[in-house]
Amino acid sequence: MFIQTEATPNPATLKFIPGEPVVSGPPLEFRNKQSTKPSPLARRLFDIEGVEGVFLGSDFITVTKSASDWQHLKPAILGAIMEHYMSGDPVMEGEGGGQGAEEFDAKDAETVATIKELLDTRVRPAVAQDGGDITFHGFRDGVVFLQMKGACSGCPSSTATLKHGIENLLKHFVPEVSEVRPV
Repeated sequence: MFIQTEATPNPATLKFIPGEPVVSGPPLEFRNKQSTKPSPLARRLFDIEGVEGVFLGSDFITVTKSASDWQHLKPAILGAIMEHYMSGDPVMEGEGGGQGAEEFDAKDAETVATIKELLDTRVRPAVAQDGGDITFHGFRDGVVFLQMKGACSGCPSSTATLKHGIENLLKHFVPEVSEVRPV
């Protein structure tokens, strides 16, 4: 098995591409070992000292480190991913954790549908290339609330991505949008 690695815009996060499917449903994020119960792969990665976050995408894994350096951490992560896939264990046991409830007024359902379509077709594929994800959380009084995950969470350029990229895109196509904020 050959696992590719890619840098992300977040220097504390690396993207690992195992060449195998990772999750078939929505991407999943784990921010601590206690949250990894449904994922043997995430548990295995959190067993490595210095791992602070794990994000599982459709065909990639991003790992966020604490203060450790990549030179010592990267070989251990590669070994854990390879060991997991060779073990035959599933990436997820049972049903994966879904997204939280979305918050918006029923009268805004059409606007929300347009926002979500733009996010799914224009934004999420781009941020997935950088090892992250952005999901819709809510819409109220012209403000779109988005949750940043994986490499996007805590990335130094995430504010610019939200304000200059996503906000401008949504304002252009959806006149009801006045602002975009992270949750």
